[in-house]
Amino acid sequence: QVQLVESGGGLVQAGGSLRLSCAASGLTFSSKTMGWFRQAPGKEREFVASISSSGTVISYADSVRGRFAISRDNAKNKVSLEMNSLKPEDTAVYYCAATSLPSLYSYWGQGTQVTVSS
Repeated sequence: QVQLVESGGGLVQAGGSLRLSCAASGLTFSSKTMGWFRQAPGKEREFVASISSSGTVISYADSVRGRFAISRDNAKNKVSLEMNSLKPEDTAVYYCAATSLPSLYSYWGQGTQVTVSS
């Protein structure tokens, strides 16, 4: 059974930083593209960042490029999201996700809340 468990969310002031982590189990982690998504109240879930299985291909949403950094540790089955220069509009529940097929995210964590105060 695939499990993705996020941690590291919390309350931070604008301009601050947070680091999210996602621990994966029940899948061949090193073969999966991993992604972070977020959903703000009243809005649809949106893509934040992704990283290929080897870590060589990374993508970011325009809204976070230059402020967020995704990374992975295949030895520890973990993917992280370093978030800097946080803005109130970054407030959302952040989800870790794993692909089952190229570009198809089939596995999702339960989410972790990030709140950025102004």
